[in-house]
Amino acid sequence: MDEIIIPEKIISRVAGRAVPKPANGQNTDDIIPARYLKKITFKEMGESVYFDERFKNGQPVSDHPFNDERYQGASILVAGNNYGCGSSREHAPQALKRYGIKAIIAGSYAGIFEGNCGKIGVVAVTVPDSQRAEIVNFVQNNPSVEVAIDLKKKQITYDGSIVPLGMPESRRQSFLDGAWDEMAILQRSKNIDEVEKNLSYLFFK
Repeated sequence: MDEIIIPEKIISRVAGRAVPKPANGQNTDDIIPARYLKKITFKEMGESVYFDERFKNGQPVSDHPFNDERYQGASILVAGNNYGCGSSREHAPQALKRYGIKAIIAGSYAGIFEGNCGKIGVVAVTVPDSQRAEIVNFVQNNPSVEVAIDLKKKQITYDGSIVPLGMPESRRQSFLDGAWDEMAILQRSKNIDEVEKNLSYLFFK
């Protein structure tokens, strides 16, 4: 099979301010409570990210990182171990993306969550606990400083520090080729129109 490269979909680097949420075992129900899954599109789900943690008795919890003004507009989430565990709802990474998160740095992920991130262009990388703790500490003390994830160099940089990152090689390559978007691949298939013409059940006379 020929290599598929989609230039406009290539993701080789993600840079921006970061929001720290380093607790371990944050599950998909924490990320997007089940009652918000009834919407027919993902478009507005960003509004409900961590809703039950962020609001108590209708009032915002001021010290929650997603409510903290210092982290507003952050595009990189620094999380804990086993991030995205629990039910296999694709709504969780979709909600984070709609909130504005473009990449996640964690110790480890639940497999399905990690795969769902890759399918929608959210870069999910891993770093060892000790180095992740240093990133969290830095972000908490320097919320306005940029953190950069470089998939070509396989490293995270911030304030002069360089941290090697982990990511399954096949997924890393799919970001570098722009082939993570399965719909874009289908649309570029040379044979798709010809196959469609031969599917008689698509056409009613």
